[in-house]
Amino acid sequence: MALQGINIANPWRFALVLVIVMLFTPNVSLAKKIKIKGLKMNVIDRCWRWNLDWRRNRLQLATCSVGYAGKMTNNIGRDLVQYVVTDPSDNPINPKPGTLRYGTSMITGKKWITFQRNMRIKLEKPLLISSFTTIDGRGADVDIAGNACLMIYKASNIIIHGIRVHHCRAQPPSTVMGPDSKIISLGQVDGDAIRLVTASKVWLDHITLYKCEDGLLDVTRGSTDITISNNWFRDQDKVMLLGHDDGYLRDKNMKVTVMYNHFGPNCNQRMPRVRFGYAHVVNNLYQGWMQYAIGGSMNPSVKSQANLFIAPKSGNKEVTWRKSSNGQTGSWRFYSVSDVFENGASFVQTAAGGAKPHYNHEQVFTVADARTVRSLTKAAGALRCTKRGRC
Repeated sequence: MALQGINIANPWRFALVLVIVMLFTPNVSLAKKIKIKGLKMNVIDRCWRWNLDWRRNRLQLATCSVGYAGKMTNNIGRDLVQYVVTDPSDNPINPKPGTLRYGTSMITGKKWITFQRNMRIKLEKPLLISSFTTIDGRGADVDIAGNACLMIYKASNIIIHGIRVHHCRAQPPSTVMGPDSKIISLGQVDGDAIRLVTASKVWLDHITLYKCEDGLLDVTRGSTDITISNNWFRDQDKVMLLGHDDGYLRDKNMKVTVMYNHFGPNCNQRMPRVRFGYAHVVNNLYQGWMQYAIGGSMNPSVKSQANLFIAPKSGNKEVTWRKSSNGQTGSWRFYSVSDVFENGASFVQTAAGGAKPHYNHEQVFTVADARTVRSLTKAAGALRCTKRGRC
């Protein structure tokens, strides 16, 4: 910045101008350092976000997942169809070519779905996503909002990345075009942003979710091998439910990794709420809560590891909540290791020890120090990806 017209002979005036320039000039280098620091620590993002030519190398993303979903390389390779959404309209029974529903239901086999431009899609009925589908929103601002939202029903090998899902509404019983061009009858749908029903090997990454009628994410009815990473959950009462209900015993086999997510502001409860099953909750940022952050019933196992819990200024500062099963909590495992607690937050452990994730070589990852979680989760949610730069 040129300092023309300044009388340097007056050192006090010169010093004052320098202070003003320093105060009102953005510290770009600091912001860049924070971004780079977060990229280095985030084992998922550093796998692909360093690549300036990410548009030509979109499929690299499938090699970057960790946690229980493992690598998603089944979604790429021979016979992959690359499909571009050009039309934001929706017809739930007779989907038009170019629409999102046509890509998820009418195209068989492996498909990688991208978006031609920014678009807001108002789904007329819930969108059923078929196996071996990738929805990749990078390079466009894609909002699915204002009515029905997404469902993964009896499907596997699915990636959803880089979109915003919000203002989802409950739906009455309906008929829709489902996977493999088959008409499917659906019952009442509660108004969740994304609902998994008997799904497996699903990776949900860099999604922004908020303000839905029921919850933001349900993983239910025997769903397992799920990774939920780099998402931004905000402005919601019920955030994330893992396990259908207290009588659904198949959820005992559920395994879910919840990592690198940003919860808040204005989230009340269920981050997550776990029934049966196992959840590894790791390196997440909790920006307050009203009722609780992590809760459960029916003897789940939860390993909370290296998260940053920032308690609300007033009200409940305890992270956990438990609904006892016939008055018994002895077989539960709510285990905290290396978490950081701020503003008076506390975590009551039950049966400390154990609750190990037992990842295989495709699932395992290095856990970051909880003190770095702010940087680690700074890019949570849908990314802004430019044509000539990193996401």
